[in-house]
Amino acid sequence: MDVLVTGATGYIGSAIALALQLAGYRVTGLARSNVAANKLEALGVRTLVGDLHQPQTLAQAAHQVDAVIHAASTGDDQMASAERLAVDTFLEALAGTGKPFIYTTGTWLLGNTGDRLADETTPLNPTPLIAWRAELEAKVLAARDRHIRTIVIRPALVYGQGGGIVAMLVGAGRQHGVVQFVGSGDNRWTLVHVDDLARCYVAALGQAPAGSLFIAADRQVLTLQEIAEAASQAAEILGRIQPWPIEDARLAMGAFADALALDQQVSGARARTTLGWQPREISLLNDLKEGSYVG
Repeated sequence: MDVLVTGATGYIGSAIALALQLAGYRVTGLARSNVAANKLEALGVRTLVGDLHQPQTLAQAAHQVDAVIHAASTGDDQMASAERLAVDTFLEALAGTGKPFIYTTGTWLLGNTGDRLADETTPLNPTPLIAWRAELEAKVLAARDRHIRTIVIRPALVYGQGGGIVAMLVGAGRQHGVVQFVGSGDNRWTLVHVDDLARCYVAALGQAPAGSLFIAADRQVLTLQEIAEAASQAAEILGRIQPWPIEDARLAMGAFADALALDQQVSGARARTTLGWQPREISLLNDLKEGSYVG
């Protein structure tokens, strides 16, 4: 099976591409430059010319593969419109084919869960930064009625391989001599290692029925202060942490500050029981102490 992975040179997408290859799949990626094409080739990924801002290239690519995993994001102020266009294009191209289409959202769609353990049945309460993804998630799930094997995966806070938001905390600590955390630090983050997450996509591709929704989260739930303290150790400034009032953080980061301040506990039980997915990678605290974030 040939699987198109959008964002195959990115943090999550590259992990998905590797996990697919290890499972015996052929992987195809999109590139709009020679630099991106060279990165894909180095990963052993077949390259097609394409870009999220050029919908005709997405449709052409979808017609040439057996499945699509959408894990790309433009990361700019056009992110929402580009994402809507990409999803609409893929759904139109795949309609009537029965091919799998896996869409990536995230647990930030659940907003603050507090002491309640949220799961796939919990009503959405999205943080403003990504509120537009709720509409797209619903559209993808409903497209099972268009004879597409649609699947949505909501990752928890992704860490590992020295990347993600955790890397931002460590990097800021090294640069400024202090790790700042938004709010009081009592808010909780539920986590998933990027390589465990990638294997969740592989499991879903192989087993999930049309219209499926899965939260990809392991059993780690840490307060932001605990994470900041461990990040200070990785940054070699042990204990130098500082709360960042959310009002000040908003001035610097906009709606991203509210996302970082979310208090979430979410369950990945459905993915474990339905897909047989078993997270097994290094814990975040150990990764910060002796793993990919050190040095």
